[in-house]
Amino acid sequence: MSGPVFAIRPEPGCSATAARGPQMGLAIEAWPLFEIAPLPWEPPPPERIDALLLGSANAVRCAGSGLDVFRGKSAYAVGKVTAAAAEAAGLTIAATGRGGLQPLLETVRPPRTLLRLAGEEHVPLRPPLGVVIDKRIVYRSAARPMPEPLAERLRQGGLVLLHSGAAARHFADECDRLGVPRTAVALAALGPRIAEAAGEGWRALRSASAPREAALLALARDMCHDPHQN
Repeated sequence: MSGPVFAIRPEPGCSATAARGPQMGLAIEAWPLFEIAPLPWEPPPPERIDALLLGSANAVRCAGSGLDVFRGKSAYAVGKVTAAAAEAAGLTIAATGRGGLQPLLETVRPPRTLLRLAGEEHVPLRPPLGVVIDKRIVYRSAARPMPEPLAERLRQGGLVLLHSGAAARHFADECDRLGVPRTAVALAALGPRIAEAAGEGWRALRSASAPREAALLALARDMCHDPHQN
């Protein structure tokens, strides 16, 4: 598959993804098509919460002063970046996941009440028996129109990294709106649910082997060197 590789996730993640590209032999261009916006939320009484459950560093960044009453509590973080943000916010890391929130949640020993800070679009979870989740929505990802210079680049071909279902749907809509042929673009998705949200008709559409960015970038590298997709 010839052509450049594009990241479209919100900042600061978009630039972070682009910066990781050279480690995988990829030159990734950052074109964020989303902007993270905090939402007002009401923290539950801290004495009712045993630990926090965090699926994104954005949840920590957007929680604002509402997070202050939970300083010193433990947190289950989906990955290293989220764990670092949680530690910087005064939380103690109980565990850091490697394959999404559900496998991490299954390591929690009951009885526990977890405060889940999440975005408007979030993965549904199945808590183990004896584990209660109190969910609060603290941010949303606002879509931006695709700039014409990016659309023109994509008309010539390329590979786009998809980190969420919302990104997949918005990117597909923008390609159709601006006349970017789906047959010119290959997509590498963080998971099957995200790939399904992108729809059909793309030059190539594949899902990472695990919901981790390292796996997504490895997939992109393989797709770029696959002679059957050139």
